[in-house]
Parts: sequence; structure tokens; C-alpha cells
Amino acid sequence: MIKTCDPLSPRIIDCLNTEYGIDVAAITLLPLGADRNASVYKAQTIEGLSYFVKLKRGLHHDVSVTLLEFLHDAGIQQIIAPVKTTQNRSIQHMDGYTLIVYPFVDGQDGFSQNLTKDQWVVLGKVLRQVHEVTVPSFIEQRIRRELYSSRWRESVRALYTQLETKLADDEITVLMARFLKNHQDVIHHLVNQAELLSQKMQELSPKFVLCHSDIHGGNVLIAENTSIYIVDWDAPIMAPKERDLMFIGGGVANVWNNPSEEGFFYKGYGETEVNWIIMAYYRYERIVEDIAEYGNELLLNIASTNDRSESYRHFTDIFVPGGVLDIALKTEERI
Repeated sequence: MIKTCDPLSPRIIDCLNTEYGIDVAAITLLPLGADRNASVYKAQTIEGLSYFVKLKRGLHHDVSVTLLEFLHDAGIQQIIAPVKTTQNRSIQHMDGYTLIVYPFVDGQDGFSQNLTKDQWVVLGKVLRQVHEVTVPSFIEQRIRRELYSSRWRESVRALYTQLETKLADDEITVLMARFLKNHQDVIHHLVNQAELLSQKMQELSPKFVLCHSDIHGGNVLIAENTSIYIVDWDAPIMAPKERDLMFIGGGVANVWNNPSEEGFFYKGYGETEVNWIIMAYYRYERIVEDIAEYGNELLLNIASTNDRSESYRHFTDIFVPGGVLDIALKTEERI
């Protein structure tokens, strides 16, 4: 008997059967990801095989899928390529949704489990391969390029304008407004310095390489056999290499903040000249983006499937001693 309680599951099961030749015995909706327009499932077959199924609202032809296949074919083993349909397609459209299927890898992510010394070295080698790969023009022209956009800075400034208006009086909104006011000096410093550094970066005209763009612990999967995989390639970007390197030692989610880990990573990555202006910009800009997104969600009550109290906790974690904010401020001191 097929186990399912999600309303879309029966249609997914039928699609896996007819389009992929996968005979599903059980399918489970997984509580993963922050994308409100996507859901992920684990499908298990009668034969005991497991698949990771991503379902995105809308009809997409994501460049990320094409890029994954290219990187996998280029010999990067730490990439999980999608499973093809019986018609040799990498994606399948289904009732206004886009379905992508991957082999399921059992394991933990880098938020839940520390990487070993050897795994840090491997991660460094893999990221160097990604940064040095020559992306075919037909793929590169579909990948976004770094534009040093002021979108998130403007959004944070707008939050402070909102603080002068009448806001909802629920507990989380009141806490958020108070926190923003109490930390406005450091937040304004983040926004203003990100603005200044973005201008300096554009004057430098750094070389652009292929970047994952979100290579934190949550997007490194550690398999039960100790192999590691870089996952969630939904937002690749052509940008300076520091766009990825800023996560190493950056302290996102209060992990990856041990200097010895950086040493093992760069042992694998190899010698490289890090531009600390660019590194500081990206670490500031990521924090500014988080402040903007959490602020809009919690202060302006923009719809979210997340628990508001949990989101508020994640927001305040930015400011804990030794966390991402302190690391970003110390990065600027190296310029």
C-alpha cells in the first residue's frame, strides 16, 4: 500500500510511474527548504531504491539542471545529477508544476554534522574545480551575473521608515521593532559599508567565475559513506570567487567559524589571492539581505510558512557574539 497524505502525492506517484518508470511504494513530504514555491519529497520503490523529488510551482526550464549535468559530466563527482525520464528529459512538467528527480542520498548536512579534516580538503578541491571550469556560452548566458544591486540595502532603509508608522501590536512585531531600534547603529553601518564596498568592487573589475552563491553548511550533504555533495544549485551566479569563499569561516548558522577548518579547506582549494574588500562586501551584503528578509516577514507581516518566533530567533542569532556579524566586522578590519 502506498503511504501518502499530501494532496499532490498521488499525482507525483503517477508521474514517476508513467514518465520515469519508477514504481513507487511510499512517498513522503519532507520539511526542507525555505522556498515557498517548491516542495521536496522522498519516494521509495518496491525494490528498495529511494529518490529525492523536487516539485516547483510553475513551468520552468531551470539553468541549474543543465548546469548540474554539465558539472557532473565534467568529472565533478560531488555533484548529484538529475534522473532522466524515459524520454531522456531532465525535467518533467506536471499540471502547472515542474518536477525534478534525483537519487536520494542518506546523510546529514553541514549544519547538523561537522566536516572532518579530509572532507574540508575535498570541499576545497571541489570548489576550486567549480571556479576554474569553463562554462559553455549557451549555459553562461542563462546564468545571472553579479550586478552589485542595492535592492537589499534599500529594503533595510525602508524598514526604518516603517518603524515610524503604525505597526501591528502582536508580540513578535513589537520585539522586532524594538530590536531594530536598539541595533540601528550597527545595522546602518552594515548598510553604508556594503554600499561603499560595492562601489570599490566595481572599480576593481574582478574576474567572474562560476559560483554556487549559497555554499553554507546546509548545502553540503555528508553521506553515510563519508562522501560529500554540494546541493541546492538553484541560484548559480557568475561573480568573483569571493562570492563563495565568504562562506568559509563566515559563521552562517554559527558553524564554519573555526580557523582550523579554513586551513584544511584552503589546503584543498590551493593557493589563491583573496581580495578582502570583496570578501567584506559579500559578508556584509548577506547580513543585509537577511535583515531585509526577516524584517519584511516579521515587521510587515509578509506571508510566510515559517513559525514567526523561530524566524525571530534566527534573526537575532545574526547578532550573537562571535557570529556572522562579528566575523564580517573583523573581515573589514583586514582591508
